[in-house]
Amino acid sequence: MEEIQKTENKAGEILAVIHAASATGDLRLHPFHSRIFHNTRHLRVWLPPGYDDPANADRHYPVLYLNDGQNLFEAGTSFTGVEWQVDETADRLIREGAIPPMIIVGLDNAAKDRIREYMPHRSLHPMMLRVQGGRYPGFLMKEVMPFVARNYRVAAGPENTGLGGSSLGALIALYTVRLRPWLFGRLLLESPSLWASNRQAIKESRNVKRWPERVFLATGTSETGQKDRDQSVVDDVRELAGILRRAGLDDKRLKLVIEEGATHHESAWARRFPQALAFLFGKP
Repeated sequence: MEEIQKTENKAGEILAVIHAASATGDLRLHPFHSRIFHNTRHLRVWLPPGYDDPANADRHYPVLYLNDGQNLFEAGTSFTGVEWQVDETADRLIREGAIPPMIIVGLDNAAKDRIREYMPHRSLHPMMLRVQGGRYPGFLMKEVMPFVARNYRVAAGPENTGLGGSSLGALIALYTVRLRPWLFGRLLLESPSLWASNRQAIKESRNVKRWPERVFLATGTSETGQKDRDQSVVDDVRELAGILRRAGLDDKRLKLVIEEGATHHESAWARRFPQALAFLFGKP
C-alpha cells in the first residue's frame, strides 16, 4: 500500500511524496513536471539505509541516475512485469560494504513518447522521425538534477555522479555523457541500441576526448533471437569498447561484459546489475 505525504523543502516548495511500500528500503516517488518536455512523470528516489538517521544529517551521498525508472524497483510498474531489482541489490551491496551508501534516482520514461525522448537523432523508422532526445541533456541537467539536489543530500562532483540505462535508455545516457562529460564520472550502458540512426552513436563517439572515469558496458549474445542481428549487436558493443580503450580507458576504468545466451530483457539487466554497481561505485 502506498502512502502519500506532502512535505516542504528548504526552498519552500511543497512536495507530494509517494512512499512505495512494495520496495526494499526507502523508495520515494515524486510527480515531476518538465517544462522542457511539457509533460509529467515520476522521479523514483531510493535512499540508502540510515539516510534519515540524525547521525547522518550532514552526510552527502553519491548518486546514480537511471532511465526507464518504472522498470527498476517494482515488478508491478515494469513494462515486462520484471524489475531490475535495483533496491534489493543496492541494499545488499551497501550492507556488505561492497559499495558506499548511495542514492539511486529512477527517471520514468514518457510512455508513448519514450522512443522520441530517448532518440537523439532522426531515423527512417516512423516512430523516430520526430525525435526529441536532443532535449534530454538539458532536461537532466537543468530540471532533474537541481530538483534532486534541493531535496536530497547528494554529493557534488563527477566522481559522485553516475548515469545509465538499458536499450534506448542506454543510448540517450551515452549521448548525454558525450555532451556533458564534466557532469558524470560513472556510466552504465546495458544492451545499448547502438544500431539506431545508422549507428550514429558509434560515429560520434570516435571523436570524444573525455569519458567518465568508469564505464560498465554489457550486452547479451541473444539480444534479438536472430543470429545475424545478434552478432551485429555484439560487434557494435565491441566496437564501442574499442573506441573507449583507444581513448585511454584501461581495465580499471572499463568493464565489458558479453553474456552468453542473455536476451534483451530486464531479467538480464537485473542479473548483471550487482556487477555493474560494484564496478562503478566500489573501491578500485
